[in-house]
Amino acid sequence: MSPSVEDEKLRVQQLRALRRRWLRDQELSPREPVLPPRKLGPVAAFWERFLQPGDAWRHQVHKVYQGGRSITLRLLLPALAITYYLKYHVQKTPYGLVMTNPRIFPGDRILETGEIMPPLKDELHKHH
Repeated sequence: MSPSVEDEKLRVQQLRALRRRWLRDQELSPREPVLPPRKLGPVAAFWERFLQPGDAWRHQVHKVYQGGRSITLRLLLPALAITYYLKYHVQKTPYGLVMTNPRIFPGDRILETGEIMPPLKDELHKHH
């Protein structure tokens, strides 16, 4: 064999040995990782304890959450969508504006009372 082939084989063998050693070094021992204990604030400590599996209180809160979620998804959101559609697409007045009462002029009849509006008094003093 030529010297270059032997050198290449030796190089490949050394690379394989280095890779194996690197992979072996990546494995953690049972004692790792060694981290300092976490210091939690009052809110984080509550949620840490609250989220432990098996608590009855946790199940009750979960049931209430699921109930609220189902009511929101099945009742409130469709009601909002229907209200939006009716208000902005079906209603005659544009964008749900409230119509104001029509103006009343002299001689008009007020529908609620049946009274006829008297004519306006003439102005005695002239400004212009």
